[in-house]
Amino acid sequence: MRIGVVARFDIDKSVELAGKIVEFLIEKDVDTLIDTNLASKLNKYHDIASDLEDMDVDMVVAVGGDGTVLRTQGIINQKKIPLFGINMGAVGFLTEIDPAETFTALEQVLAGKYFVDKRTQLRVWHNKELHKALNEVVIMTQKPAKMLHIEISVDDEVVEELRADGLIIATPSGSTAYSMSAGGPIVDPRVAAFIIVPICPFKLGARPTVVPNDSVIKVKFLREGKKAVAVIDGQFEEEINYMDEFIFKKAEDYAYFVRLSKNFYRRVREKLQGGV
Repeated sequence: MRIGVVARFDIDKSVELAGKIVEFLIEKDVDTLIDTNLASKLNKYHDIASDLEDMDVDMVVAVGGDGTVLRTQGIINQKKIPLFGINMGAVGFLTEIDPAETFTALEQVLAGKYFVDKRTQLRVWHNKELHKALNEVVIMTQKPAKMLHIEISVDDEVVEELRADGLIIATPSGSTAYSMSAGGPIVDPRVAAFIIVPICPFKLGARPTVVPNDSVIKVKFLREGKKAVAVIDGQFEEEINYMDEFIFKKAEDYAYFVRLSKNFYRRVREKLQGGV
């Protein structure tokens, strides 16, 4: 097995733990690569350093929060490399392993006691195809205290026309992120669905909607003179203008994660009870 290691390198504890992981893997005679930025931060392991996009590995260990996982997954997605997340963030729904369990968990992985969990992604178009979303696309106004006027359709049938602070189009993976905070449902990752969640709608009847993930979702912007921005997985931004249309479809390729257990509901309970 060949394993790559990346980390959020602006947090000392993440860098320190990632360094210990590299040392552990080398001691276990595992063929190991380390992200170039992380090697520079550690000031060692330059002989096994590689840019993340160039890594040819069987899995990547990512040390950080969900943001680190999303950034890493976005880069390795085309290679279908599974990702193993060590949680150094506040909640971390995408990162299964807590720091104290790191080396016990890695022992299980090296022994082959794991499975690969595949997660649905969203394809996103606005004039051209944009970056895929694993969690969600959040659409909001560029200026605070301003509302969007939008039309939402599913498979060419108008679902809703409303004014709202924004809109979230989420996957089941993203149902435990911003979508949940905005009042959307928690959706089991095995459910073939997408979630449409208005943010503070100026309409009592506007509620979160769950649609089949083979649907084509379209969002049109109806208010002249109002610009908006779409944020994909908190990483990528796209400006939106009057009468522009965003289109969302299920991606053909998946995101892959290394998992040690299938206890989704237990993990949700623990994260929601302990998250701040």
